[in-house]
Amino acid sequence: MGTDKKMLPKRIILMRHGESAGNIDQGAYATTPDHKIPLTEEGRAQAREAGRKMRALIAAQSGGACGENWRVYFYVSPYERTRTTLREVGKAFSRRRVIGVREECRIREQDFGNFQVEERMRVVKETRERFGRFFYRFPEGESASDVYDRVSSFLESLWRDVDMNRHQVDPSSELNLVIVSHGLTSRVFLMKWFKWTVEEFERLNNLGNCEFRVMELGAGGEYTFGIHHTEEEMLAWGMSKGMIDDQMVRVNGSRETLNDCCTLQLDEYLDLLDVTDDEE
Repeated sequence: MGTDKKMLPKRIILMRHGESAGNIDQGAYATTPDHKIPLTEEGRAQAREAGRKMRALIAAQSGGACGENWRVYFYVSPYERTRTTLREVGKAFSRRRVIGVREECRIREQDFGNFQVEERMRVVKETRERFGRFFYRFPEGESASDVYDRVSSFLESLWRDVDMNRHQVDPSSELNLVIVSHGLTSRVFLMKWFKWTVEEFERLNNLGNCEFRVMELGAGGEYTFGIHHTEEEMLAWGMSKGMIDDQMVRVNGSRETLNDCCTLQLDEYLDLLDVTDDEE
């Protein structure tokens, strides 16, 4: 990610959709395709409130000439519940502040297989817990590792968008990218971004409905949760002390600092002899 720091977005905000019909009644998936599951009225209200909070956060934290001219660009999953969430969130922003929106199929929900019979899915999810949440592939669907592959492709496209200024952002403006997606997809996005291991991924808790997490560009050119979120919050997300320490180093640290501070954890992967080359 060797983009000029001046061209980088100030913030990347990950957001899960609002409460959906499937969140309150698992039986909805047996008769309605997953991508057509709608938001509840509560979900719409959650999205409007989240939009107001997001706008207030961006406006309050944006400083200097560029900050006064802050803009947002949205990426959204094609599912009905995410698109409706975005429509409600967008009511908090004026047209002047929104550069554009792109529907992005690669940040859709994990595919659990077509119509989902509730009793069968209960057994399948119990099997997933025994097998492992990251590698278990749903019959006729995807594993989290499959989602990782397509999210990795999306990230490559996102950075090409940044490199080529496809967001058409004025250099005097402060760019905020908002990704409206799903719980597991967002966790996989973070796993890829921060190079977390499978074990670290599997300890993470899901985002709540309309919860959003803010990655901001630190002083050293690295993105971090440590500017907008507390260590207590990150602990509640399921992050380990090592993962949290990494976030805090990123607030002011450069890539070189991170390389110096992060242990390689060689013992987790290799049985190395405790000798030098000369002693060998």
